[in-house]
Amino acid sequence: MPYVMNGDIRIHYEIEGSGPALIMQHGFTDNLATWYDGYVDPLKREYTLVLIDACGHGDSDKPRDTASYAMEHRVADIVAVIDELKTARAHYFRYSMGGWIGFGMARYAPDRLSSLIVGGMDAAPRKREPHPLLAPGMASRGAAAIVDLWDAPMPPALRERVLKNDMEAIRASRVDDPAYEDILPTIAVPCLLLAGDKDPIYLTAQAHAAKIPNARFVTIPGLNHAGTLFRSDLVVPRITQFLRDVA
Repeated sequence: MPYVMNGDIRIHYEIEGSGPALIMQHGFTDNLATWYDGYVDPLKREYTLVLIDACGHGDSDKPRDTASYAMEHRVADIVAVIDELKTARAHYFRYSMGGWIGFGMARYAPDRLSSLIVGGMDAAPRKREPHPLLAPGMASRGAAAIVDLWDAPMPPALRERVLKNDMEAIRASRVDDPAYEDILPTIAVPCLLLAGDKDPIYLTAQAHAAKIPNARFVTIPGLNHAGTLFRSDLVVPRITQFLRDVA
């Protein structure tokens, strides 16, 4: 099981396929195993997939202090993996929380991006509170509290992953983060933003895509936040077409 150290934090990653590097980062409370449900098999035919467990998730370390989850640290985790693989630049696909870290990459490590694909996320500011997992009484429910946050039928494998979360680390990972709207006009690499039109962030994501010079926006009709991720049959063709156009 491959790991890389970013300071004293151990980050777990997996490699699949061959070709140009494509980093893939999962969403909040999930882990890299999510990509094996409909994403890895079609994408690894053309790309070296670098699947990363975000700090606090999966088999990466799970610090319980909020300082460990500042965006600069999250970006440094990704850069540490890229450096370990001796790759100067990589394509980057992230969903939800992963998409938020994608905007962080555009701010703090833009020279490491070949292109940026963000699903289910906008560049608006994020606040630690309010959030359901931080509400009084939620700590006593443990990881079962997360299940209610997924606004879509949860596949059994996902439910199993969610219930293994370290809730103290998950709660610590909810940190305040500023908006990234100011950097949107400065992003030089090709970008793809996509979202389901039932996702609460849909309109802002669409508006933010319009502020990026070399970006396109894709609508996944009729689907909400989690539902869009689950429809790899709709998402993967958009990703592969975008990456071929970039190439």
